[in-house]
Amino acid sequence: MLVFSTVFVQVVVLFILIFLGVLFSKIKILNENAIKSMTDIVLYLVTPSVIIKSFLRKFERSTLNGILLSFLAAFIVHLVFILLTTIVFRDKEDSRKRVLRFAAVFGNCGFMSLPIQQAILSNDGVLYGASFIAVFNLFAWTYGITEMSGDKRNISVKRVLINPGVTSLIIGFIVFIFSIPMPRVLSLPVGYLAALNTPLPMIIIGYHLSKSNIKKAITDIKCFLCCACRLLFFPAAALSIVFACGFRGNLFVSCVISACSPVAAYTTIFAYKYGKDTDLSVNTVSLSTILSLISMPVLITLAKMIA
Repeated sequence: MLVFSTVFVQVVVLFILIFLGVLFSKIKILNENAIKSMTDIVLYLVTPSVIIKSFLRKFERSTLNGILLSFLAAFIVHLVFILLTTIVFRDKEDSRKRVLRFAAVFGNCGFMSLPIQQAILSNDGVLYGASFIAVFNLFAWTYGITEMSGDKRNISVKRVLINPGVTSLIIGFIVFIFSIPMPRVLSLPVGYLAALNTPLPMIIIGYHLSKSNIKKAITDIKCFLCCACRLLFFPAAALSIVFACGFRGNLFVSCVISACSPVAAYTTIFAYKYGKDTDLSVNTVSLSTILSLISMPVLITLAKMIA
C-alpha cells in the first residue's frame, strides 16, 4: 500500500502540472506556437540532457549489463505490442485502423515515463528508460511510419539514427564506457536543463488535453479499447514474458513504467503528417493520459511488489 501511495502521489503531481497546461490554454497564456517551441525545447534540449546526465557515472560492468538487458526488454515489449495490435485492430476504415494500431503500440515513454522513473528509481531508472526511448525511436521511425503512412518508402535510415533520443544515448554511452569526465561548466547546464523534464512535458500534455473531445473519446468503443490495450492488456502480456525471461529489480520496474505509459504524442504528429484520422489520434492521447492516473500506479505498484 505504501508503494501504491508513493506512485499515486507522483502521478497526481504530474497531473497537477498537466492541469496547469489545461488552465494556461483556457486563459490564453499558451497557444499553438508557444507549445511548438516548448515541444522543440523538450525534444532537443531537455530529454537529451536527462539521458546524458544519467550516464555521468563511473563505468561498472554491472551497469553496462543492465543497459544491454534494458535494450532487450524494450525490444521484447515492442515486438509483443506489434503482434497483438495486428491481431486486435482490424477496423474497416483504413485511416482509423492505422491510427489505432500506432496508438496501441507506442507509449509516451519520454514525456510521461522519464519523470516517474527519475522520481521512483533515480538515475538507474532514467538510464534504463533512455534505452527504452532509443528502441521506441527505432520502431517508431520504421514500423510506426510504415503503419501510419501505408508506404515503406517513407522509412529513413537518417531519421532512425539521427534523432535526439538516439543521439543523446550514443553520446551518454560513450561518456559512460570511457569514463570521460565532464567539466563542471558543462555538467551544470546539463543538470539545469534536465530539471525541466518534469514540468515542461506535463504542461505540453495539458495543452493538448484542453483541445480534445473527451466525451467523444469515451463513447468511441474502438478508442476506449485502444486505451485499455495500451494501458493494461498489452503491457500485462508483454511484461509477463519479460518477467518470465528473468528480468527483475529496477530494470523490470523501469520497463513497466515505460511499457504502461499512455499513448504517445507521436500518434497525432504522424496522423497529421500522413493525412489520417487526426481527431481520433488526439482523443486516444487524451483519454489514455487521463486513465493512466489509475492504471500506472496499479501496474507500477505490482511491479515493485514482485520485482
